[in-house]
Amino acid sequence: MFEIRPMNPEHYRQQTRRSALVVIVIFVALAMLLSGLAVLFFGTPGGDNFRLNLGGVLAGLLTTLALVRLQLWSQPWMACAVYGWQLKRSLMQVTNRLHQVRAGVAAGDPAAMRLLRFYHLGLTQMHQLDGNSSELSSLVAEINQHSEAMQAQGLDIDQPRLDPAWLQALSAPRR
Repeated sequence: MFEIRPMNPEHYRQQTRRSALVVIVIFVALAMLLSGLAVLFFGTPGGDNFRLNLGGVLAGLLTTLALVRLQLWSQPWMACAVYGWQLKRSLMQVTNRLHQVRAGVAAGDPAAMRLLRFYHLGLTQMHQLDGNSSELSSLVAEINQHSEAMQAQGLDIDQPRLDPAWLQALSAPRR
């Protein structure tokens, strides 16, 4: 279950730039090392070693992905990047079913209303973290209208968690 946490946008951007730079440096180093080793051991002097270089780069990419996922993902300096990835992934789960969510909201389904509120809160935070205030300003009216509709139904507008049961409820056949 994903939960939206308060985060300083400047700190978030600084930390994600730093972690991206570290991962890029690791990738470049591994790609160069593996390409060089492939050419050294399997290449022909003065020959066409493009395939070996490409293989080394692809091996560097796969090694970097494995290293990030298995070793670096849990490091404290990667926390902001991991949080941003999880936020965007959670929002994508809702985005993929947004037509069902909106239909549920139109029908007055409380789970769909909570899900749309989580989506609005997550989208707001994502735009703030990414520094994209122009996109956010176009959603303000919709966000406020939905918040008022929830309050009219007596629903709590503080929905910082994505409950998987809400997504499952959308997939369940209605009677």
